Amino acid sequence: MGETLAQKIIRAHLLHGDMTPGSEIALRIDQTLTQDATGTMAYLEFETMGIPRVKTELSVAYVDHNTLQSGFENADDHRYLRTVAEKHGIWFSRPGNGICHQVHLERFGKPGKTLIGSDSHTPTAGGIGMLAFGAGGMDVAVAMGGGAYYITMPRMFKVNLTGALRPYVTAKDISLELLRILSVKGGVGAIIEWGGPGIAELSVPERATITNMGTELGATTSVFPSDDVTRAFLAAEGREEDFVPLASDPDAQYDRVIDIDLSTLKPMIACPHSPDNVVPVETLAGTKVDQVCIGSCTNSSLFDMLKAAALLKGRTVAPGVSLSVSPGSKQVLTMLADCGALTDILSSGARLLECACGPCIGMGFSPNSGGVSLRTFNRNFLGRSGTKDAQVYLVSPETAVAAALTGMITDPQTLGPMPAVTLPERFRIDDSAMLPPAPADKADAVEVLRGPNIRPFPKSRPLPDELTAELVLKVGDNITTDHIMPAGAKILPYRSNIPKLSEFCFTVCDPSFPERAKAAGDGIIIGGSNYGQGSSREHAALVPMYLGIRCVVAKSFARIHAANLINAGILPLTFEDPKDYDMLQQGAKLRIDGIRAGMAAGRLTLTDTTTGFSCPVVCSLTERQQAILLAGGLLSYTKEHAL
Repeated sequence: MGETLAQKIIRAHLLHGDMTPGSEIALRIDQTLTQDATGTMAYLEFETMGIPRVKTELSVAYVDHNTLQSGFENADDHRYLRTVAEKHGIWFSRPGNGICHQVHLERFGKPGKTLIGSDSHTPTAGGIGMLAFGAGGMDVAVAMGGGAYYITMPRMFKVNLTGALRPYVTAKDISLELLRILSVKGGVGAIIEWGGPGIAELSVPERATITNMGTELGATTSVFPSDDVTRAFLAAEGREEDFVPLASDPDAQYDRVIDIDLSTLKPMIACPHSPDNVVPVETLAGTKVDQVCIGSCTNSSLFDMLKAAALLKGRTVAPGVSLSVSPGSKQVLTMLADCGALTDILSSGARLLECACGPCIGMGFSPNSGGVSLRTFNRNFLGRSGTKDAQVYLVSPETAVAAALTGMITDPQTLGPMPAVTLPERFRIDDSAMLPPAPADKADAVEVLRGPNIRPFPKSRPLPDELTAELVLKVGDNITTDHIMPAGAKILPYRSNIPKLSEFCFTVCDPSFPERAKAAGDGIIIGGSNYGQGSSREHAALVPMYLGIRCVVAKSFARIHAANLINAGILPLTFEDPKDYDMLQQGAKLRIDGIRAGMAAGRLTLTDTTTGFSCPVVCSLTERQQAILLAGGLLSYTKEHAL
């Protein structure tokens, strides 16, 4: 029986385990990336391992999240990242050079290679044929040290594309259509491979938009074949030697196959406050719009920007709309300037923002109170924009421009003929903002510079055999990492200061949570389905650990967050019967006995000592994960088991 593209890459990188879906496998990692909101913690963790030099083929530290410098904190983090990267063999992408996923696609992505990044949208690189995973910072630190990356062997999904996209229908609309079909939980435990004759007309940037949005499906990752389209993109970047043809076998077997006829698709829009709340744009036509944002790691490529510029040329943004444009990289911005497209954008009344994540993570350009904001981003979680009562919609660049010009949600197909946009055969290459590390023989002379906001990595505790703790918080379904550990300009500067960051933990759900958790000493959280969806930020596990959380019991978990909980030494459990969730109330004293034996057996009993109610809970952990928890987290485990 033939193999899928993902199975081929996994087999080539398999260090331990077998490729039976549901079993644990260990992969050799070729490349890593970090961004500054998660990178400081990842490198603090790497430093504690005592390994002088990274052992990957390539590791890159990007600065793209915390670029708003309203105090010393972000600037100090940038300085720390630059010096720690220089010392330990890591490339450093300076602030302003661009968004990590866009720049990595342009300058470093290689078909057939494995990549993990401390950002949940690392699967963007699947658009160039990489097997790329979002991961917690600890997993990235271990990989940089030469350790394996452990995942549960995924199932294989295939999306077959046929037909061709009509004008004004885009790769973003393909992604939104799949979210409509599968939901934000539909890809959990699966790798999504894209194929069929319809992919031949999709450029690498368009493919990257689709693999980027695969994260919102809960998928382990998404991947496209490496073909002539891939070769052309690499040649344009001056990297044709990195091309490797990759495809699945004709007789490969998939657990699920989804067929999408591109010719039937319409412009789509995700309504507040979930990426899978998708309807056709035409159904919301006429809704007043206050703000439009074009950019993010989803839609900030040169192709996206050229299309937006072509539609804005000679037109003016509606008086009641504020439009921002954020090119994805310095390369994109420079080429826009060279060809005159930047002038078309600015002449329309748009505001040019830095080549960074910016509004996507609440770092500036927040909407007005109660405002309607159309964004070409990947997430529209409540409050993520920085304005709690804003109504955020997710759209393509074409739909975004249509709204900016008319002042209301508008089907872009009503704008008239779509201007022809073609990509150049060669991109402008300028790697001056990409700083190489010091040579190995000069690394000892490099001083790592730390500011007062950079605190040591918090210490975790080994998991006891018996646990009695207060149920300090009970939350519902689809709790995101933004609920647990919010983003935004107010909070992001403290990403390397866990004590300060803890003041904001879960305050979106309950402002009193930090103080109550600290007062409880040991705490347990109860959650609903898909607990921890969204970002890969390990702070959503490290901060609860710092506040004394020892266990989270939920109906189900998002993949990366469950791994981050284990890495932080927090026990993740699921209800055997989801109805038992209703029987537990905040404030109760909960007890779990015989944890060591129960973990090995895969089943524990949770008892409410307040009411006497008890219920079985499932403990789906491998022997390695059990050992990590008993050691007190991944770093403690790694110190005990040399890489």
